[in-house]
Amino acid sequence: MSKTTMGIHHITAIVGHPQENVDFYAGVLGLRLVKQTVNFDDPGTYHFYFGDEGGKPGTIITFFPWAGARQGRIGDGQVEVTSYVVPQGALSFWEKRLKKFTIPFTKIKRFGELYLEFNDPHGLHLALVEREAGEKNTWSIGDITSDVAIKGFGGATLLSAQPEKTAELLKDVMGLEEVGEEGDIVRFQAPADIGNVIDLKRTSVGRGLMGVGTVHHIAFRASDDNDQLDWKQFLRGRGYAPTSVKDRNYFNSIYFREHGEILFEFATDQPGFALDESHEKMGEKLMLPAQFEPHRDKIESVLLPFEVREVE
Repeated sequence: MSKTTMGIHHITAIVGHPQENVDFYAGVLGLRLVKQTVNFDDPGTYHFYFGDEGGKPGTIITFFPWAGARQGRIGDGQVEVTSYVVPQGALSFWEKRLKKFTIPFTKIKRFGELYLEFNDPHGLHLALVEREAGEKNTWSIGDITSDVAIKGFGGATLLSAQPEKTAELLKDVMGLEEVGEEGDIVRFQAPADIGNVIDLKRTSVGRGLMGVGTVHHIAFRASDDNDQLDWKQFLRGRGYAPTSVKDRNYFNSIYFREHGEILFEFATDQPGFALDESHEKMGEKLMLPAQFEPHRDKIESVLLPFEVREVE
């Protein structure tokens, strides 16, 4: 039996104050807040989902915003850089936009592509890269139009405590194709047109520390519940220990810690974020799973207020 994931489903990170998080990802980067809910394991904390207009798999970055939490340290066992793909010719727009908001950035070339690398307000490492593949994002805010808007993930750079074991997982278990090497980076590619590139560093940078400004986990795509159960059985047969299926309302999830200490997830493409809201209204109000709805007043009383707004 062999299997292949289409690519990244979502990436989840820990950040600081929720208003700062929303201002940056919605206001500066122009992503749509497609869902505001709570951490199902800690309902006193928001769980924000940002993506393209429809919240498609491969576009979604999610956050647990904990104001005042300790700062993390990016290192082995984590995602180092989350990259976003923009349309061809759009990098000049984004260079000007980053300068407008006094966000320092560096330009690097990797595998023949030019990247703009920068940090979000809480220390998360991000990058922008131009690629032809992927549908344009029709969500717009301010002067961000579909011709320049972020289409979704370009990919992610992984830091592993055992790079050879992580490479084996990506290639031999998850079905990604090894497409190149450059310096200490090995590049793998999945079949999807976005969220399809995984770069793996072969050198250790020291153990990471979970906290603000770090990625909690990276999720890969399972087409549906049956595919996810196949992945669960397949992973067990290859020596991994996936969890039971977790109902996350907008997708179902299984998790496992791979040998390089990175927390991986397989999440289903369905049912999606319009499950409990219309497409037009997604993200406008706090949505709670049924088990927390009776406690809405208490939950809302401890959550910090925020608003989605244009930033100048």
